[in-house]
Amino acid sequence: MQKVLVITYYWPPAGGPGVQRWLKFVKYLRDFEIEPIVYIPENPNYPITDLSLKKDVPKGLKIYSHPIKEPSRLIQLFASTKSKRISSGIIKNKNQSFLEKIMLWARGNLFIPDARKFWINPSVNYLSKVIEDESITKIITTGPPHSVHLIGQQLKKQNNLKWIADFRDPWTTIGYHEKLNLSSHARKKHKKLESEVLNQADAILVTSKATKREFGMLTKKPIHCITNGFDGRYSNEVDLDEKFTIAHIGSLLSGRNPSNLWAVLKDLVRENEAFKEAFELKLVGVVSKDVFDNIKGHGLERYIKTIDYLSHQEAVKIQRQSQLLLLIEIDAEETKEIVPGKIFEYFAAKRPILAIGPEDWEVTSMISETKSGHVFNYSDTSELKETILLWFNEYQKGSLKIDSTNIDKYSRRELTRKLSEVL
Repeated sequence: MQKVLVITYYWPPAGGPGVQRWLKFVKYLRDFEIEPIVYIPENPNYPITDLSLKKDVPKGLKIYSHPIKEPSRLIQLFASTKSKRISSGIIKNKNQSFLEKIMLWARGNLFIPDARKFWINPSVNYLSKVIEDESITKIITTGPPHSVHLIGQQLKKQNNLKWIADFRDPWTTIGYHEKLNLSSHARKKHKKLESEVLNQADAILVTSKATKREFGMLTKKPIHCITNGFDGRYSNEVDLDEKFTIAHIGSLLSGRNPSNLWAVLKDLVRENEAFKEAFELKLVGVVSKDVFDNIKGHGLERYIKTIDYLSHQEAVKIQRQSQLLLLIEIDAEETKEIVPGKIFEYFAAKRPILAIGPEDWEVTSMISETKSGHVFNYSDTSELKETILLWFNEYQKGSLKIDSTNIDKYSRRELTRKLSEVL
């Protein structure tokens, strides 16, 4: 059985989508004659935690760890709420305080590629002996944080290794990069590091076809698209919400703010008495103030039900109970290639998906192929309203359901099979 060293910042008890991709790969790699060994930070500063994910860590898995120094610990002494919000990806578009502006500028210009950069050299020194002791010949780095890739870059230079760099998100084209107030020097440095990783790794993994096309213009190295996925099929029945719930699971960043949807919902509660009585907007996870203010500005405050961050297991249950599942992406050119990880569990939940995102969004073809819902852009109103009303009428009859098809290829085990072929 061949060994592979997986280098990742996020690992249980970390919560959120970032941890699940490699947790699930590691869970199934042994099925394909590959023994994973994992390297993680000893004292990470995770913005959210989920102890339930620990049950997916395989028994007997070798896990190495080494301390990390993170500037965010010092910042939290002075502004814990703002620091945690930025770490979670919630960056306000306007009305930023002076301290928030300073923190974002430092994040983009002083800590390149990110604030976990101080883990690079200690990790390289520590792992050199691990690689020798374990007879490692293949390593995988996964980012963000993209500083993890720089660990792989140095290890490859020092050892005879095959290095695979996994990009869960793009690097320099991801939406929040433009909010970091990057200087021209910082922008060039990010680009340089990105190019070095793409051209020095032996192979690249990405989660979307669009990212594969984007990186294909920057490197001739082999690029493999292995999406995120869902783990297992849900066979046991659950009781659907009595209310006509439209549920969003996960963080709602400032840019994920479809005013057309809030306007349509405002019209529906004003025009349709039955809708007014049954409707509930369920928001699970961190929601930015910009989004809250917009929803409330449309007179929908009384219909909002907020739920703090839940364990993955609890979030899956809510997905399956909700009448509609809401999927939102920022309306920008660079987000067309983003495929949110939650979409695959939405598929498995078999509830209608109401998706709103940019024109030519990669998600559009996926939802069409799986017959799992409808996708709209930020300017749609009449068709969006008609679709919600149609679903509401089916809800009233007790017949609102969806039968997602062609989703087995997105199971975590099948995706791990694809990974094993790359390895």
